Amino acid sequence: MRRLTKRKALTLVKELDAFPKVPESYVESTASGGTVSLIAFSFMAVLAFLEFFVYRNTWMKYEYEVDKDFSSKLRINVDITVAMRCQYIGADVLDLAETMVASDGLRYEPVNFELPPEQRLWHMTLLHIQERLRVEHSLQDVIFKMAIKEPPPASSHSEDGAGSLTACRIHGHLYVNKVAGNFHITVGKSIPHPRGHAHLAALVSHDSYNFSHRIDHLSFGEAIPGLINPLDGTEKVSPDSNHMFQYFITIVPTKLNTYRLSAETHQYSVTERERAINHAAGSHGVSGIFMKYDISSLMVKVTEQHMPFWQFLVRLCGIIGGIFSTTGMIHGMVGFMFDVICCKFQMGAYSRLNASLSAQGDDQTRLPAGGNSQWLKNKSET
Repeated sequence: MRRLTKRKALTLVKELDAFPKVPESYVESTASGGTVSLIAFSFMAVLAFLEFFVYRNTWMKYEYEVDKDFSSKLRINVDITVAMRCQYIGADVLDLAETMVASDGLRYEPVNFELPPEQRLWHMTLLHIQERLRVEHSLQDVIFKMAIKEPPPASSHSEDGAGSLTACRIHGHLYVNKVAGNFHITVGKSIPHPRGHAHLAALVSHDSYNFSHRIDHLSFGEAIPGLINPLDGTEKVSPDSNHMFQYFITIVPTKLNTYRLSAETHQYSVTERERAINHAAGSHGVSGIFMKYDISSLMVKVTEQHMPFWQFLVRLCGIIGGIFSTTGMIHGMVGFMFDVICCKFQMGAYSRLNASLSAQGDDQTRLPAGGNSQWLKNKSET
């Protein structure tokens, strides 16, 4: 009884076989089939190799959500060189709530405005990267994944002493309220004032005004490697002494999560404007560098992702199975068409030979219906 049950089970399993075996006596190997098989296997190997590189590659996924963090402080990282002496200029922040932030976190360092050759080379490289980023935005994804650390900017000290240093490097960081504000560098040190703030500019001669500047670094939030900011490497030369440079900045909170690092920082876009201050011509204002920033209510989440392993296996099976079945169908269709063409050619030859024999009046040599190739061959030899 058990043996009978096993036989039924084996019979049922055999009936469910989706891959029946063909006897070897029914299989015929041909040169054309072998050639097609070699081509198909080579094509499979190439596509599988390329698919492996697709599996190893990663891409950046961008998601947007509302920024719900209102209470935290915003960090401003500054490294700007101005072509004026440090005792003549002052930097501070005034936010939208008329709250002045002290610039205690900023350091004033006397330097030369001109860069040494090594630093000038890095500056030109940075400008070239900025130019390519404006054209090819996907280049930023590559920089995110590589997490390139830029070298720290070298201060341009002079060997003659501090007396010959005519520029001032303002660098450091500030913590401000997470509202719109204005970071500015203008003539005179800032002092608190009941109506806002003021700068002691009366003691500085107008002939010493020169707001030519170079922005080595300006970022908001945590400074992370791989993030090149739009104003990094910007250099402006003032054509006259009384000149105003304005930068209108829109800050976007960003959460970056890659396989190399995870951080919360800020990206920004900027619009530039500059003009000469001439009260006689109606161009009013204060000479200096003004960076007016505003914070977006949306947050960007940037996540590095790659293809799951199961998806790689599915695509690999699709490549192998698709090429195998497609080449088999193409080979069968080509073989069928070749057989049809050859059959038509042979039938046409038989018909022409039969017609020629009939024209000679030899009724005994007329081919029977269906044709007989061996008989036709013997008859043609005689």
